[in-house]
Amino acid sequence: MRILVVEDDNKIASFVVKGLQQSGFAVDRCPDGEEALPQALTVNYDAAVVDIMLPKLDGISLVRQMRARGVKTPVIFLSARATVDDRVQGLQAGGDDYLTKPFAFTELLARVQALIRRASQTTEPTRLVAGDLELDLLDRSVRRAGEAIELQPREFALLEYLMRNVGRVVTKTMILERVWDYSFDPQTNVVDVLVHRVRAKVDPEKRRIHTIRGVGYVLKPN
Repeated sequence: MRILVVEDDNKIASFVVKGLQQSGFAVDRCPDGEEALPQALTVNYDAAVVDIMLPKLDGISLVRQMRARGVKTPVIFLSARATVDDRVQGLQAGGDDYLTKPFAFTELLARVQALIRRASQTTEPTRLVAGDLELDLLDRSVRRAGEAIELQPREFALLEYLMRNVGRVVTKTMILERVWDYSFDPQTNVVDVLVHRVRAKVDPEKRRIHTIRGVGYVLKPN
């Protein structure tokens, strides 16, 4: 899943971006609303974390322009101001949630996950199953035939993406866009390396994750 973080404070931005990446999200960060707007209009983000007090284009104006142009990305506002009027203004501008600084990352993460669940209109998005593979999105655990498997955050993100698209081929470009946060480089082999690591842990028999030469990969329930 891919998150847009719009925050001009480098310390806070680093804290949020690092936490989201460690939780398995691909993250793009913009330091101001003017830079964030074209990103928000062209990239299909699962959620956005937007500071209200931004240079060039403030967070309220940014989200108003997003909504005016039909962008439905769930947005959680961050602000040092905690009055009722401030929260109401943010929600009326098109925001979906409001979190006051300072905040605990665990609360931000829980709110982002809740927004994504609400936007996807699914009642039980917390568990993915493909054959004997089970992935729990809440406690970030993976089991194969009931046996726990330890995955690193990027490995977990890749397996989650494959399981959300079980039976469908996903290209290297698609994986880079969803699991990493930079554009596709046809010379890179990071996808192949990551797939190899995940396959070694969850599919040593090579019955689940299949390579489609020249195209990408597909997860098939065994």
